[in-house]
Amino acid sequence: MIVSPLDYRYGREEVKAIFSEESTLEYMLEVEASLAKAEAEIGIVPKEAAEEIWKNANLKHVDIKEVKRVEAEIGHNVMAMVKVLSSVSGESGRFVHLGATSNDITDTVNALQFKRFYSILIGDLLGLSEVLYDLSKKNKHTVMIGRTHGQQALPITFGLKTSVYLAEVMRHLARVEESKKRVVVGKFMGAVGTGAALGKDTIKVQSTLMRNLGINEEEGPTQIVDRDRYVEYVSIVANIATSLEKIATEVRNLQRTEINEVQEPFNEAKQVGSSTMAQKINPVTSENIVSLARIIRGFVTPMHESAVLWHERDLTNSASERFIIPYVSILIDDILNKMIYVLGGLRVNSDVMLKNVLANDMALGEAYLMALVNNGYGRQEAHEIVRQASMEAREKGGELWENIRKRSGKNIIKLSPLDYTGNSIEITESILKKFEEVRANYDAKKGAAQKVG
Repeated sequence: MIVSPLDYRYGREEVKAIFSEESTLEYMLEVEASLAKAEAEIGIVPKEAAEEIWKNANLKHVDIKEVKRVEAEIGHNVMAMVKVLSSVSGESGRFVHLGATSNDITDTVNALQFKRFYSILIGDLLGLSEVLYDLSKKNKHTVMIGRTHGQQALPITFGLKTSVYLAEVMRHLARVEESKKRVVVGKFMGAVGTGAALGKDTIKVQSTLMRNLGINEEEGPTQIVDRDRYVEYVSIVANIATSLEKIATEVRNLQRTEINEVQEPFNEAKQVGSSTMAQKINPVTSENIVSLARIIRGFVTPMHESAVLWHERDLTNSASERFIIPYVSILIDDILNKMIYVLGGLRVNSDVMLKNVLANDMALGEAYLMALVNNGYGRQEAHEIVRQASMEAREKGGELWENIRKRSGKNIIKLSPLDYTGNSIEITESILKKFEEVRANYDAKKGAAQKVG
């Protein structure tokens, strides 16, 4: 029986595979085999035994159904895996899990899953950045009305709007990169974190094991990896989700019939907008992003709660983390890729943007205020003239500009919204340049990695 929508509706298979039952067991076996190998390097376990364990630590030899059968019998998932791996490893099985406690395995598995997902998450953020870069570059001269409080405010450019999003995504990229060293962390210090089982050799084993696995080691463990690391990870993911919800909400608002300045991709040949209102084109992907972003943020509090454990550890974090880590990871990848789809295929109705910004001259209130100041009025006095002139225009009609001329007695020149976008283009170009530098750095890293490979 399938219950979770992740199993049949949301998430990419590539990411779900990282956190699947089979992959988790494979990671557990990899950690056990790598532990035996590290202990053999230090001389604690015979080399031949470690090789035998390594040979059998895979799903070809360790049957997942047998592990689940043993778990049902003994009530302990890690020990069930240990028993089955020990059994298929023959005499060498007596060295499986030597000096380890369960969280040495499970937390190190978490680190391996984080490590694999971080590369995907970084790729997603770079992909979204590329789309925002293209949108911003293409529309840096596309004038539209800026809005505050849901009301028309001052002219901006659409390129400025999307470049502000680009700058935000680049900050997320920096946060993810910076957090990786703190989150991708495993441990091998046994029960309560002292490493007493193997004495002073434990420190050597932990360093060797983590180095071989390509992850960092916990410098101050209890029986578990400290959960402030996981809190940081979930908080960063929730922060990214919030930005995506903000962008998706903007798309939804600008797609409203009475605004009609953008439209998310819609397959007009086949896609159905409504089961009854066949004429509708709804921003359903953007709405889906908003809905799932809220689910992601909902896991922030449970993750904080899971960091508060009794003494050196208890089990109150275990069940919740089985949901939190896979769900936030799978869903953030899902909505990042949906946002790439939305923005990559976004229809920008620049003609409607132009029409909306030219609809009346109310959006030039600040411009006329500054014109009055330049003609000798004090700032507050000019503000009141513009305010009264705008109220008159709303009540009786007419142009703001004409009302200001009458009230001020000054020959104020009529202005165009197209000439009052301030530093929109310069700001956009600055952000574009910054991303070009970021992209060049990643391209250089990728090139260096390929040479090493």
